[in-house]
Amino acid sequence: MKKSVLFILISFMFIACKSEFERVRTSNDPELLYKKALEFYDKEDWVKAQTLLELSIPNYRGKSEAEELFLKFAYTHYYNNEFILSAHYFKSFATTFYNSDQKEEAEFMSAYSNYRLSPNHKLDQTYTEKAIEGFQLFVNTFPRSERVAECNELIDKLRIKLEEKALAQGELYYNIGQYEAAVKSFSNMLNDFPDASQAERARYLMLKATYEFAKKSIFGKKRERFEEAEVLYSKFIKKHPTSKYSDEVTDIHTNTVEELKKLKA
Repeated sequence: MKKSVLFILISFMFIACKSEFERVRTSNDPELLYKKALEFYDKEDWVKAQTLLELSIPNYRGKSEAEELFLKFAYTHYYNNEFILSAHYFKSFATTFYNSDQKEEAEFMSAYSNYRLSPNHKLDQTYTEKAIEGFQLFVNTFPRSERVAECNELIDKLRIKLEEKALAQGELYYNIGQYEAAVKSFSNMLNDFPDASQAERARYLMLKATYEFAKKSIFGKKRERFEEAEVLYSKFIKKHPTSKYSDEVTDIHTNTVEELKKLKA
């Protein structure tokens, strides 16, 4: 019996709260909407705050309150994990209120929202690239900001993800025997990320792919492609004289020299 009474009381409280929110939402009272929107925001009730802020903003366009409302509206999307929308609204804030003291914060949060959207390196990296672009723009726009160091750290993290993506793409081509595509993929990776942490592996697989491609080429192309393998071997040894791949690389070089001798005979 006591449980039933308690349940009924809780139900009435829930309905009352819901009715209060609905009363405010449908009131068309700018001051009430504004006041309650900030109250819900302070209580971290992001869904209700977002709803009331969206209704309040049109009533305060061009007024001093607009800046606060718009920024908080962007934050409600962020706290609701709606990062695509938060990135958009933070950027919109920075563009609309370009003289605001909060412009720096909004620019950072727009980039950081895209950072939160950046997926595993195996997936599409559109948001990774957007985040890098956003953080770089922030550093260029606010070079004296306390957040510059954090931006640079996050850029480095994101670039590693792009390196991993590029390496995985090249490895995929190599593993399925698409050696020409693998060489091109590794070459693009090394051009884009010359100081990549996986540069050694990329050069090693690029050499292997070139060697395998040469072996499978038609007779008229073999000499040219084995010579390309020799060039890559020389570059590899110069860059990585004590590599863990040295034994295999040396075997490739020995076999390549033998193949070229046969072709020149």
